Amino acid sequence: MKKWTKMLFVLTMVLSVGLLVACGGADNTDTPANNDPGASTPAKSDNNEGKKVYKVGMDAAYKPFEWTEPNGDIAGFDVDVMKAVAEAGGFEVTFTHVGWEGLFESVNNGQLDIAASAVTITDERKEKYDFADPYFEATQLILVPEASDIASLADLNGKKIGVQQGTTGDIAVREALGKTYEGVMPYENIPFAIQSMSIGDVDAVVADNVVVMEYIKANPDAKLKYVSDESFEAEYYGHLLKKGNTELVTLISDSLQKIKDNGKYEQIYSSYFGK
Repeated sequence: MKKWTKMLFVLTMVLSVGLLVACGGADNTDTPANNDPGASTPAKSDNNEGKKVYKVGMDAAYKPFEWTEPNGDIAGFDVDVMKAVAEAGGFEVTFTHVGWEGLFESVNNGQLDIAASAVTITDERKEKYDFADPYFEATQLILVPEASDIASLADLNGKKIGVQQGTTGDIAVREALGKTYEGVMPYENIPFAIQSMSIGDVDAVVADNVVVMEYIKANPDAKLKYVSDESFEAEYYGHLLKKGNTELVTLISDSLQKIKDNGKYEQIYSSYFGK
């Protein structure tokens, strides 16, 4: 009798432990949304110091604003400004090259928190996204071979013009020459457009002024020049965020103002563009 009682006791204990393990597993199971491979995951997280970490996306082929170093690091004016803004705001950032075409959608679907890639603030973009305060003023320039007779935006009529697809250079040319103008040749990035000009596939390239001047400066043997035109309006770059992310918009804008007030922004600006 004692033998059977002992066996019954052991069996009861085994069953009890099994039930406890099963209950514990149920409490720690992810929700269906977390198990869904297609569910978007917020890009921001906390580091070991409790600071928020925000993921910043760029088209790192747009020197001097952002480019990729041989070791894979992303450098440039936008990187340094974003780092200074993060330091002033008490948060941290990581940088990822995603290319221009995927940049906006990556912010919209939550893969990125911020796009910091010389993004011009436009009314059309403001309908879909939020922007922090502007941090840079720019305009468009026309890049041509030194022997070119192109002297204005109007002179581009009848020419083939290289632009980076979806940028304000692309938009400005189409507005000036007509949205159906067939001479606009869109490229993935400006270096590709300039390369096409060097082999005669396009007659000119339209891009942001600093990018054009930086290319001429870095490639003196290319025998290129730039043409300015007053019909190109001033543009303002801003940090682009998902629509409705007002808390982060305010944090970035306030932090940007801090580095403008304490001289850090001017220091970064001067190191890239002079005074």
